[in-house]
Amino acid sequence: MQKSKLQFKIQNLTELTLIETIQALKEKQFSEEELNKAYLDRISTLNPELNIFLEVKKNTRGIPAAIKDIIVTKGIRTTAGSKILSNFIPPYNATVIDRLLEHGISVIGKTNCDEFAMGSSGENSAYGPTKNPWDPTKVPGGTSSGSAASVAGDMCVFSLGTDTGGSIRQPASFCGVVGLKPSYGRVSRYGTIAMASSFDQIGPITKCVDDARMVLEWTSGGDSYDANCQKEKEKFTLQPSRLQVGLKGLKVGVPKEYFGKGLDKGVEKIIKEAILKLEELGAEVVEITLPHTEYGVAAYYILVPSEISSNYARFDGIRFGHARDQFGSEPKRRIMLGIFALSSGFYDDYFAKAAKVRTLIKQDFERVFEKVDVIVGPVSPTVAWNLGEKIDDPLKMYLSDAYTIPASLAGIPGLSIPCGFADNLPVGLQILGKHMNDELVLNVGEIYEQATDWHLKKPDLRFKI
Repeated sequence: MQKSKLQFKIQNLTELTLIETIQALKEKQFSEEELNKAYLDRISTLNPELNIFLEVKKNTRGIPAAIKDIIVTKGIRTTAGSKILSNFIPPYNATVIDRLLEHGISVIGKTNCDEFAMGSSGENSAYGPTKNPWDPTKVPGGTSSGSAASVAGDMCVFSLGTDTGGSIRQPASFCGVVGLKPSYGRVSRYGTIAMASSFDQIGPITKCVDDARMVLEWTSGGDSYDANCQKEKEKFTLQPSRLQVGLKGLKVGVPKEYFGKGLDKGVEKIIKEAILKLEELGAEVVEITLPHTEYGVAAYYILVPSEISSNYARFDGIRFGHARDQFGSEPKRRIMLGIFALSSGFYDDYFAKAAKVRTLIKQDFERVFEKVDVIVGPVSPTVAWNLGEKIDDPLKMYLSDAYTIPASLAGIPGLSIPCGFADNLPVGLQILGKHMNDELVLNVGEIYEQATDWHLKKPDLRFKI
């Protein structure tokens, strides 16, 4: 009998991808109990140092996934990284959780995150900062800090995060894993504790692009509980990749606005090398312009706090949770900004203008996608910074989202994929596509991934193992 190609890897089964794990279980190379024990052992070893999981389930069956603690899970404490919800145990599952359970996935634990998904570094959690597995003195990125770090540290097969302005893509870049923000409306938001309802989107963080494709297929589709989710019960269909033909005939746009002041030289070098690789694979690279990019951060930090000020009125300490004095500094800051932007006398000067800028940014993308198939560039202007370095400077922190925010304003899909290292820390390449053209974004990412080996690099965790 021919031996499975996976045999050589079984001694490190926590390194297996989702696709490989499913195959190995079918071949009975190990049991679900052995699989879960291996991950639980790894969590118990690494979590005290890295502070990735807020809640761990000991008796899980199925393929273990980690879930950002802002996505509700029936019977499992869900805090959203806040003291306000420190005792909240949801009576129902988010739609995405029910869909994962249908495919044999289990929730191994809830991952740490910036409080109510507000932040860019993973340091704003009321339960302490998450640390980056590549270097525990560095931030893992935010707000899906624990979800990205759990995958980078092989503490789960894959994880779910949420992305409002880059909160899947940026931590995926900082932690050297794959992170997908689906098109707005592709995946139901029902059961996610909303931050900004017209921005929030649930997406996978995985060990390879093919895994992200599979999780998206499982979780996408219409949902009567989410009015903004696509109406039809269509599912995202898993299609064969275009590996056999490479990227020949594909037009890749590179925005000139993404390579100016503020981009770290080391990051710029790695991103330009990745773009050259796309050319080698057959793509035609075209310089494009997205003229309203420079206004993205300003518009975002008016629109999002405005939605927050409305959404978070329900946290009054009367119906559930604790009183408002348990809010951390970042939620308080954003609530106050939103109240100001929506207040009488300031609405037209701030919120209305920001909404117009959002439309202009969306039109920029629509115009460019008439000429190119995908857009590529950096995920973040820097690699992961030191813990504590920006926590007292909110404006500097906000600027770290400059490259991810425009796609969120436009509601288009964005993929972060490892493409190299600067200062010995991971760098992510961002691939953007037309609204609801998530499949092409994934295909391009997979072709690039298969032509390189960056996604196979693992952090050195000998400090605990």
